[in-house]
Amino acid sequence: MGFLVGKTAIITGGGRATLSDGSCGSIGYGIATAYAKEGANLVITGRNVKKLEAAKEELERLYGIKVLPVQADVSAGADNEATVQNVVDKAMEEFGRIDVLINNAQASASGVTLADHTTEQFDLALYSGLYAAFYYMKACYPHLKETKGSVINFASGAGLFGNYGQSAYAAAKEGIRGLTRVAATEWGPDGINVNIVCPLAWTAQLEKFKQTYPEAFEANVKMPPAGHYGDVEKEIGRACVQLASPDFKFMSGETITLEGGMGLRP
Repeated sequence: MGFLVGKTAIITGGGRATLSDGSCGSIGYGIATAYAKEGANLVITGRNVKKLEAAKEELERLYGIKVLPVQADVSAGADNEATVQNVVDKAMEEFGRIDVLINNAQASASGVTLADHTTEQFDLALYSGLYAAFYYMKACYPHLKETKGSVINFASGAGLFGNYGQSAYAAAKEGIRGLTRVAATEWGPDGINVNIVCPLAWTAQLEKFKQTYPEAFEANVKMPPAGHYGDVEKEIGRACVQLASPDFKFMSGETITLEGGMGLRP
């Protein structure tokens, strides 16, 4: 247990997902595990209730912290402000404070060219990513101001490098980066630091893709110079722990590429 004992983190997209060897299999769950090991109480959101309940059971049993799962989905046509405010209200009712907000959840249609993208596909990426980050940041702001907390938003190399077939995803992620930089400027005087992580990690989704379509995987998924894909808990989650630590409080508005050297591409 570490410096996060007694503190509360909200992690979107934090439902339980595992690799074939039983280890953490999604970035959200990897972050949740890393934070649980540091003693943080967690509020995890997602669309799949079973995954949220499974995360609660495992994290509470293994690490002795408290987990509040709240089903939440930010999408076109929904009352998204009310959805997000409900998460924040429940967090305050349960724990009385919010110290860290991690906007990790994102849905998108990949492999669709810009010319072929539909409005519905574009909305899917913008609402689940950019709008969700906007609503969560607004709703959490007064509580983060009280605790002089931290915000960690997730962007992607898709936006940094213009990945083929990911126009909506890239647009959403670059929007999140802009939003983050503005928040760093506006919220710095409140003692809130706000940063961006662009990860490349080995997930259950990527593992399934390799198993199901080995040739497509070989043709499209590049190995980072580091020689392995990031571990969602030890290399992504642990970095997120540090970004909320006192040691990194002066860092704000920055984009950190956790891509094993892939972030060095011109």
